Amino acid sequence: MSKIYMNGKLVEKADAVISVYDHGFLYGDGIFEGIRIYNSVVFKLHEHIVRLYESAKSIDLTIPLSIDEMCKAVKDTVQANAKKDGYIRLIVSRGVGNLGLDPRKTTNPQIIIIVDDISIYPEEMYEKGMEIITAATIRNIPNALNPRIKSLNYLNNILAKLEANRAGVPEAIMLNHLGEVAECTADNIFLVKNGVLKTPAPQCGILEGITRNTVMDLARAEKITVEEVVITRHDVFIADECFLTGTAAEVISVVKCDGRKIGDGVPGAMTKLLRERFRKFVGI
Repeated sequence: MSKIYMNGKLVEKADAVISVYDHGFLYGDGIFEGIRIYNSVVFKLHEHIVRLYESAKSIDLTIPLSIDEMCKAVKDTVQANAKKDGYIRLIVSRGVGNLGLDPRKTTNPQIIIIVDDISIYPEEMYEKGMEIITAATIRNIPNALNPRIKSLNYLNNILAKLEANRAGVPEAIMLNHLGEVAECTADNIFLVKNGVLKTPAPQCGILEGITRNTVMDLARAEKITVEEVVITRHDVFIADECFLTGTAAEVISVVKCDGRKIGDGVPGAMTKLLRERFRKFVGI
């Protein structure tokens, strides 16, 4: 049975419970990271933990562990579960409070580390590519709730995901308040045009994904020009290739958007190359 880290202790899955008065449950007041395990190694652990602490600082949440202690807790939990390949969900909530919003009335931030399996897309989709839509739900406005904060409040993404579900596709592009492409509900997006790799810039209202940054580094190592720019739906429709990146998704091709074929309608050469390079980089 799975062992789950709860505030310094490893407990059985059935015993991993929090109070209904926890502000993470009541108000989505907390943060998280999703991290992969490849060949018993936690992928980009330090980068994920640094981003977690940046999210915490942005919402004025004090994590009662140092970065090094948090890294050790993650590694110990992975080891306790003897997980060679899998997924980690690391959660920090504001803690128990009352039925009011005031975070000053909460106590004891909760640290939870779950180690499990994940597979969000079938293998056939990686070979043939996926179809996506553009959601009517726009991405959170950065001045309201900055998407760079990986918070427990994912309702914005879920509403767009519901649109994808109703359209019978696995993902949806979310535009920002200016009508520019930001990201998908759970993945970052890339386009290829005339041999140049393009992706929305951070100021477009995106979460700077760890996999996104890794793929850009791998592309530069292949002497591919990488640009972080403003992207519109027009750019998506006329792209030679399109693919998504994410911790769970890794690298997956998009061959159709809003019913329109992208490029040749099959995974493109650069997408295949970068997926191959990524898999080699993580050892799979």
